[in-house]
Amino acid sequence: MSRIERRIFQMNERLAELEREEAQVFEELQFHRHLNDDAQRDAAVSDHPEDRAGARQTAADVARFERAVAEVQARRLKLEEKRRKLLDRIRDL
Repeated sequence: MSRIERRIFQMNERLAELEREEAQVFEELQFHRHLNDDAQRDAAVSDHPEDRAGARQTAADVARFERAVAEVQARRLKLEEKRRKLLDRIRDL
């Protein structure tokens, strides 16, 4: 096995890890979105400041998990591009 082939194999393993990580973070995002929906509804019909504070916190959690999903996706796309370039080099040999 050539050095390039080993690198591609390692990248494939890392890509599988990133796909699992992305799925996990996305599921957490979905959970926080549901919590946020409930908190926003509660804050809209409530006169309690705690409900509004809770709604702000859950909205911040959603934004944090959206950023986390985007970061994992960006890492995955960058690695996929590197792998594509290596595959192109193998084809050119």
